[in-house]
Amino acid sequence: MLRDVLDYGARVLPGLVLIGVCYALARKGRDPMMRIMVLIFAFILIRDAMSPAGLWRFGGPVPWLRFTDQAGIMLGLGAAALAATAALMRLEGDLRALVRWGRPGPAAAGLGLGGGVLAAAPVLAISAPVPITERGGTVALSLLPALLVFCLAGNLAEEVLFRGVLQGYLEPRLGAVRAALLSGLLFAACHVFLASTVTGAGWPLLAFTLWEGLICAFLRMRAGVLPAALAHGTAIFLLACGLV
Repeated sequence: MLRDVLDYGARVLPGLVLIGVCYALARKGRDPMMRIMVLIFAFILIRDAMSPAGLWRFGGPVPWLRFTDQAGIMLGLGAAALAATAALMRLEGDLRALVRWGRPGPAAAGLGLGGGVLAAAPVLAISAPVPITERGGTVALSLLPALLVFCLAGNLAEEVLFRGVLQGYLEPRLGAVRAALLSGLLFAACHVFLASTVTGAGWPLLAFTLWEGLICAFLRMRAGVLPAALAHGTAIFLLACGLV
C-alpha cells in the first residue's frame, strides 16, 4: 500500500507544484475565473494520475470501473479530498460565496439518490447481460464502506468545483439554464484525456460523463450542490461496487 501511495505522490507532486505557483499568481487578480480554472486543472491531474498509479481501472467494450482493493488508500484519498475542499472554502471567501449548497433534508437526499441512479442506469442496463467476470470482477463486501466514503468525498470535491464555483460564477453572466448546460459540457470535456489518452475507455466515458454532468448541473440549478454531489457519488459507487 505504501508503495502505491508513494508512486501516486511522485506522479502528481511536480504538476501540483507548478499549478500551485499558477494559483498564487492568479490570486493577484480580482476576477476569480482564472483561479477556478487552475483549481480544475489541479483536480484533473489528481484524478487522471490515479490510472497509471493503478488506483482505478476502466474497461470495455461494455463500460466498467473498479477502484483499488486497498481500503486504507480509499479512505485516505477521501479524507484528503474533504480536507482540501474545506480549506478552499475557508480560505477563499469569494469562491465560497459562489457555492449554493442547497437545503439538506429528505427532499435533497431523494433528489440526489434518484439522480445518481438515473446517471448510472444506462451503463448498468448495458452491462446487465455481461457476466461480472468480464466487467471488472466482484468487489469484496468488506471494501464497500471505504468505497462509498471515497465516492462521496471525492465527488463532493469535484462537484464543489464544477457545480459550486464554476456554475456559480457562470449563472449570473449566462443565466441559469445556459450555466447548467455549459457546466455539464465542460465537465465532460475535462474527461477527454482520461477517455482518450490516459485510458482506452474512449467515447463511452465521454457519453457517460456528459449525461452525468448534465444531471448534476440541473440538480444544482434546482436544489444546490449537495444533491448534485450525492448524485455524482451514488452513480460512481453503483458503477464500481460490483453489486449490479
